[in-house]
Amino acid sequence: MSTATARFPDWCSLSELGRTAALEQCRRRLAHLGRKLHAVEHIYHAEAPHEGPLSGLPYVAKDMFATGRSEPSWGCSTPQAPALRRASVIDRLDRAGASLIGTATMTELAYEPSGIARRGALNPWSFDCVPGGSSTGSAILVASGCCFAALGSDTGGSVRIPAHCCGITALKPGYGKIPLDGAMALAPSLDTFGAFARSAADLALLWPSICGEPLAASEKLPRAVVLQDAFEASDAEIARVCRGAVAVLVDSGMRIAEISGFSEEADLHALTVLLAEAAREHRARVDDPSIDAMLRKRIAKGLLITDEELAVAIAARGQLRDQFILSCLGGAGAAILPVMPIKTPQVKEVDPASAQFNPRVLYAMSRFTRFVNYLGLPALAVPAGFDDRGMPVGLQLIGRPGSEATLLQIAVRLQERTDWHGRVPLAIASEIADEP
Repeated sequence: MSTATARFPDWCSLSELGRTAALEQCRRRLAHLGRKLHAVEHIYHAEAPHEGPLSGLPYVAKDMFATGRSEPSWGCSTPQAPALRRASVIDRLDRAGASLIGTATMTELAYEPSGIARRGALNPWSFDCVPGGSSTGSAILVASGCCFAALGSDTGGSVRIPAHCCGITALKPGYGKIPLDGAMALAPSLDTFGAFARSAADLALLWPSICGEPLAASEKLPRAVVLQDAFEASDAEIARVCRGAVAVLVDSGMRIAEISGFSEEADLHALTVLLAEAAREHRARVDDPSIDAMLRKRIAKGLLITDEELAVAIAARGQLRDQFILSCLGGAGAAILPVMPIKTPQVKEVDPASAQFNPRVLYAMSRFTRFVNYLGLPALAVPAGFDDRGMPVGLQLIGRPGSEATLLQIAVRLQERTDWHGRVPLAIASEIADEP
């Protein structure tokens, strides 16, 4: 297999025999490549797959979930929650026949969008660039072919950002769509679980088992709107790549209009809620020397936000959500904007220990994702192409409550006409090509 033409298959495209072989290949890759990329926390011994719609599908879970097979670390140096009952979402996937083969590394307390984790996880496209966080290892392992799906969490973009950085597809469901038991909380008013896969078709296969409902999408694709102000606020290269993906959807027959509608007010409230609730959840960490010093400062800063300020920010959510749905979505089924307004940063730009550290870059990574959590709406990140450095770029689709199936349908349409999501990452391509 040439590194120039190397592609990973989708799970839904494999035969029964091919799926059996793919499960074993993922186990081998997880033990070797997953560890090399510092993306694996625990590897689980093989269990015979059982029958179900996801029989044998190899997946990993972010190491904040109680799996019943290891104690989650929450990205910290020691296990954090030995008493948690196994997460309901893990139970659902188990009943569907999916094979949990390990847990993935994450940033401390799921509170870091760059993905600079304790063990130095590596982006499989370029080791010099960040992999995105906080669901860092989950995205890396899917992108590098070590599994076909992964669970993560998204409080301010922690599923969509690493999907952008690692060139894969990821779904952040609407608030409350999936039960949040059996996992660490960060900011309960914003927290959601999310799922990664290489393709939207594989996510569509996973979604009914994860949410406990059948997949229901209309036969006809809805209209969509491009958030023009978000594109104008993005780097020129990001806007160019994302507009190219929008053009593919237009060429496929989808009707897309342009409006202005990025919600700055919702973004400001999202920051208030995130800082305040995370501080209240983890206030005991402020004086814990085992926790990163910058993270402890962030928690301490959140404690300065009063209960009254937090209440005001939460109270404004309903009106701002209704306003976004009415004025932006209107009769459209999805709003389109980049996942990130900037190119995937290099590690040195967001590492506080680096002389080139720029906090504005760190802030910008989640600028287009935080407000979606605040509004409680579903969103999907889908590969849109590559920038001038060969790094992947993600397009974000935002829908109205309950429209997860519609977002997946749009992404499937895009991926039927492109191959961006299936490409083997550049930094590991030679290693994949040399596999027996």
